[in-house]
Amino acid sequence: MADDSETDPAVDHDSGADVGHDLEAERTTAPMGEYTARDVGIGFAIMLVGILIAFGIPLLAL
Repeated sequence: MADDSETDPAVDHDSGADVGHDLEAERTTAPMGEYTARDVGIGFAIMLVGILIAFGIPLLAL
């Protein structure tokens, strides 16, 4: 059985991290951009439509 703690440095690379990112920079997480009150309002409206679909249609079927 192979020992997973030792890997070949030539093969051991994180291909997801080295695509268009500065590997020396501090780690960042989403959301990367600013969002406005308009964006929040649109998200809230979409949430309300989802709640209406999830609960409203089954209640109408009763």
